[in-house]
Amino acid sequence: MMSSLQHLVDTYGYVVVLIGTFLEGETILVLGGLAARLGYLKLQWVIVAAFAGSMAGDQLYFYLGRRHGKTLLARHPAWEGRVAKIHNLMERFETPLLLGFRFLYGFRSLTPLVIGMSRIKLWKFFILNMLGAAIWATCVASLGYALGHSADRLLGDIKRYELEAMIVVVVVGAAAWTVYIVRKRIREHVAKQVD
Repeated sequence: MMSSLQHLVDTYGYVVVLIGTFLEGETILVLGGLAARLGYLKLQWVIVAAFAGSMAGDQLYFYLGRRHGKTLLARHPAWEGRVAKIHNLMERFETPLLLGFRFLYGFRSLTPLVIGMSRIKLWKFFILNMLGAAIWATCVASLGYALGHSADRLLGDIKRYELEAMIVVVVVGAAAWTVYIVRKRIREHVAKQVD
């Protein structure tokens, strides 16, 4: 069982980090950092994969905002409140928002879409998105690595508990993702009922 888990992580670990950070990413990236602490992956390559996935995903959302933003917002009226908050943040803190939106839970995917609808130049978003992706990937992957290090110090030899630790992190991540999706659908349903 353990060797098959190790084989899966060795074979697909960086690809999973890349795809996971393209889509959303924090849980996957923390797991990637933990896998690096356990010796399955190299931390620097986890960071590179997360940087590439996050950068590509947010550039895609930016382009979708440029081309189809108004149509997408019309289809999702439940986003209206968050879009207004993003516009307010852009007016007050444009550059910090462009650098740090990945750290704003619940706004990460929507923010580049809204930014794409604005008058912000493509080159400015690209450069600040690249810097923000590098900062985010380094911080979150390092957090996962540090959590593994802390668990190692607390539990002794964490290698004895790595399967249990990975299962707990995956279950907690899946539960958080499920709660997020359910809450999102409830908000959309309530917004449709109000209309």
